Amino acid sequence: MPDDPDNELDELLTNAAAGLVEAQFQLALRLDNAEGTGRDIAAAASWYQRAAEQGHPDAQLHLGLLLNTGDGIKRDDTEAARWFLLAAEQGLADAQFNIGLMYYTAEGTEQNFPEALRWFRNAAEQGNGKAQFNLGVMYANGEGLEQNNIEVYKWWMLAVMQGDRNAESNMQLIRDRLSVDERTAAEGMVADWINAFQNQALH
Repeated sequence: MPDDPDNELDELLTNAAAGLVEAQFQLALRLDNAEGTGRDIAAAASWYQRAAEQGHPDAQLHLGLLLNTGDGIKRDDTEAARWFLLAAEQGLADAQFNIGLMYYTAEGTEQNFPEALRWFRNAAEQGNGKAQFNLGVMYANGEGLEQNNIEVYKWWMLAVMQGDRNAESNMQLIRDRLSVDERTAAEGMVADWINAFQNQALH
């Protein structure tokens, strides 16, 4: 017989109330996504926060997203940035992208191109397509580093491979700015990056 979803939810609630961090996060996800229960953003935010305060990086990310969008709770970009940064420091690529974006756009924090660059690069190196596109944008504009169209092409090509539509729509623009030799060099860099990324994933 399949598990009773009500019993499963009750067990999650019991374990979450007892302070088990993964149960707190899983319960928050259920409440956030209306899985096996009605959607309750306020309760989800509360459980995300309890797990986040125990250092759960995914809970920190999800709490930051709720605070950044004001989805069902009061919007607070400063708090969102704080939680994104905590999750980013634990290596979570989506959080690294989000805190990079906040530093880039001065949302919830002062504009800081070196920090935006740092976090976009960290997320991009983990294969985050949105960060790869934004890292390319910073290379295109020379923001926080020297302008470099070969690097733009490299990072946007990688982002295209991740299905990033912004990169797809801008590829022709940067392609036209490069010589054949420069495109060949950039494509070689892409191949090297993919090989290194795949090798890292195997270890």
